[in-house]
Amino acid sequence: MSRLLFFLLMLTLLLAACSVADRKGTIAELRNVEIKIEDEQIEGGLEKAIRSYQHFLDAAAGSEMVPEAIRRLADLKVEKEYGLIAEQNESDQQHSEWTSPEPASNPVPETFVKKTQASLVGSEAEAKSEQQELASLLPEEPLLAEDAAVQPVDDLERAGAVEAVELYRKLLSEYPHYAHNDQVLYQLSRAYEELGRIEEAMKVMNRLVKEYPDSRYLDEVQFRRAEYFFTHRRFMDAEDAYESIVNIGVGSSYYLLSLYKLGWTFYKQELYEEALHRFIALLDYKVSVGYDFEQTEDDIEGKRVRDTFRVVSLSFSYLGGADSVVDYFSRRGHRVFEDSIYAHLAEYYFTKRRYSDAVSTYEAFITRNLFHKKSPLFHMRVININIAGGFPSLVIESKKTFATNYAMDADYWQYFNPEERPEVLKDLKTNLADLATHYHALYQNPKYADKKSVNYAEALHWYRGYLRSFPNDLESPSVNYQLADLLLESRSFGEAAVEYEKTAYEYPLHIQSSKAGYAAVFSLRKQLDRVKKKNRDSVKREIVRSSLKFSATFPKHEKAALVLGAAADDLYALEEFEAALTAAQDLIENFPVADMKTRLSAWLVAAHSSYELELYSQAETAYVEVLSLLPAEDAERPGLIDNLAASIYKQGEQARTDEDYSAAAEHFLRVVDMAPTSKIRPTAEYDAAAALMHLKAWSRAATVLLGFRNNFPGHELQHDVTKKIAFVYRENGQYAQAADEFERIEAESDNAEVRRESLLIAAELHEKSNNIERTLVVYRRYVDYFPRPVEDNLEARSKIAEILKQQNHDAYLRELKQIVMIDANAGDERTERTLSLAASAALVLAEVSYESFEVVKLVKPFEVNLRKKQVRMKKALQNFGKLLDYELGETTAAATYYMAEIYGHFSRSLMTSERPDGLSPLELEEYE
Repeated sequence: MSRLLFFLLMLTLLLAACSVADRKGTIAELRNVEIKIEDEQIEGGLEKAIRSYQHFLDAAAGSEMVPEAIRRLADLKVEKEYGLIAEQNESDQQHSEWTSPEPASNPVPETFVKKTQASLVGSEAEAKSEQQELASLLPEEPLLAEDAAVQPVDDLERAGAVEAVELYRKLLSEYPHYAHNDQVLYQLSRAYEELGRIEEAMKVMNRLVKEYPDSRYLDEVQFRRAEYFFTHRRFMDAEDAYESIVNIGVGSSYYLLSLYKLGWTFYKQELYEEALHRFIALLDYKVSVGYDFEQTEDDIEGKRVRDTFRVVSLSFSYLGGADSVVDYFSRRGHRVFEDSIYAHLAEYYFTKRRYSDAVSTYEAFITRNLFHKKSPLFHMRVININIAGGFPSLVIESKKTFATNYAMDADYWQYFNPEERPEVLKDLKTNLADLATHYHALYQNPKYADKKSVNYAEALHWYRGYLRSFPNDLESPSVNYQLADLLLESRSFGEAAVEYEKTAYEYPLHIQSSKAGYAAVFSLRKQLDRVKKKNRDSVKREIVRSSLKFSATFPKHEKAALVLGAAADDLYALEEFEAALTAAQDLIENFPVADMKTRLSAWLVAAHSSYELELYSQAETAYVEVLSLLPAEDAERPGLIDNLAASIYKQGEQARTDEDYSAAAEHFLRVVDMAPTSKIRPTAEYDAAAALMHLKAWSRAATVLLGFRNNFPGHELQHDVTKKIAFVYRENGQYAQAADEFERIEAESDNAEVRRESLLIAAELHEKSNNIERTLVVYRRYVDYFPRPVEDNLEARSKIAEILKQQNHDAYLRELKQIVMIDANAGDERTERTLSLAASAALVLAEVSYESFEVVKLVKPFEVNLRKKQVRMKKALQNFGKLLDYELGETTAAATYYMAEIYGHFSRSLMTSERPDGLSPLELEEYE
């Protein structure tokens, strides 16, 4: 409802009352009158209202409405002069924020404000130097003006206020029991204030407070009183006034401001803890209404909150600093805004260059709130304060603590999502990198040699911490490379290789990738020099693995071919021939412009590995390439020629195993063509001949064998070659040449069995070639050289006897006698064959004795011839009798036959013999 409408309503009520009075009615009857109120703009309404109230007062003396009219008239006069609100509606008594009310709703007169503010400023000017901080904490709104001077006003301008004062005083004097005298006192005090009569205003307000403790104007009046007391350094009075408002609670529009100023009141009295209670209560209230202490939209409100934190910090600084903060909240309960209190206190110390106190303050909070959102940010301030203070050792220690507390594997991240704390991650990354490089530099510096191991351990720790926390960061490859360098510098070659490989292969391609890959191989080779012999193979395998990965990943690196070649060599040394061959072939195929030495080494590995894998054709090709690259005077050349020959020879062996003797022979003979100086050539020629013999290519085999004999006269295979030549000749029907070869075998051999066999074969071959003389000579040599075995000797003698039978009968018979005699003396060596041969010989000899007996004729001289025949008869009978001892059916039958023949022949000889001379008839008859 507008003020003008209200005044018109009151005027209507008064006129109505007069009308009723004319009708003999009472004012009480006005309660039953229905009034229609319309909001209507009336030209010159304020002046008309004043005149109407004056007219009413002049006409209605003694009326019950006079006090109300007087108050209304006074209010209108004040409003006319100063535009003040004559009455504060209930709706204006709202729960206000902690702000100084704006002029449109502030019932505190400006004159009063100016004067009290001047007093406050003046008092602060006298404060200690530390308290100069407080000037910046005052609200920007004109709660208190800058000076105490009240600007002079024109008497006409003051006339309305003076009249109003008189009206209010009259009302209070004449109507002491007026129901709204609290309001009258309130407006009177304001009028005094507008007139600059502050002391009189204070007396009125004191009366209001005393007489109307339940007035709805009490909080405002108390606030004005409190401000007056405060600016006049009557802090205890101000304390009571402010506290009375605070006791009202949040229902008062002046609650927050009074709470704030109450805190200041205690602060001015150096009752810092009491002051803190009020400031903390104010902040508690802000928390209760959901105030965001980090909000930045309301600059004014944000500044006031920050100012509160600053004065809280000043209070704590007087109470002992960070320890007092810890103690306070330990006793009074913790708050969600403690971080801001610690921060403001620390920054206060920082501005005073009290770096140690600033650091201690931040650390006090961090220690007790490690998992607080602000702790990492506070920790960074600790670092920066130490930097500003010029404390390098403290900078390092604070960085170490930060890196430990907020590493990605620290407990802190169980409470926060790293993606939502990029600023912490950034600081963590910076600190980890700084620590690692710092200690790495100290490790490298000879000046700190006595702490080398400590600096090494520290650098290693922080490098690893960085990589654990930021494994996929863009800077991680570079950091990992630095870690590997550190390990290499410390001669931890194995660990360095691991980190170099990680740098090279576990990150997206970067500028140091290939360099790291090569460094990994280099480190492993350094490691190889340090390990025990039993562990060398395992390290070699690691070298090979790393080398192959490097050359495959970075083929354009200047060392790629060299590294790959070395890996191939290592694989061959480890007898991993397939892998060695693959590596060598990779180098040969993919690095055609590699230097000659590297390619030569690769071809050599390919050749050796192919040979070991029985890929002899590939080995041959590779050895040919090796020899083509190798200087003619190189000391290794003869051995490589032997290897070439061996690879060709092995192809011959494979063909021979497959029974492809033609291919085998060709391969063996290729050794002669391609590696004529090799040690394996004799064997190759020998085996070529053998393969040709399998093919029954006798003439070609003979040519090869004769070539072998001529080319390698002292070779251990010459004896076998002679045998093969003999065999080839015999198989080819060249018996005479074959016989000569067998005789040669016998002559060259030290093996009795070989000699025996060779002589027998030679004799047989001479016999086949109709060379009886040579046959007889060979048999004679045989029986002379080899009396045993008896059976073979007798066989040979039997052959000799057969030959002599045609040539020399006496020699023939002598040989038969030898056969009989040797058999007779053979003892245990006697066999059925020796018996048979001896029996046959004895039969022939017996037949000779029979013939000798038979040839003697019984003629004159009869007695002589008879005696002779008898002797021979006896001899023949003895010989044939001996044949019975052989117990051979054929011989026994012959002996029996001949013995009968002897007796029969002798009888016949006697019957037909000439008669002896000089026999008498009787004697002749007896003779007959």
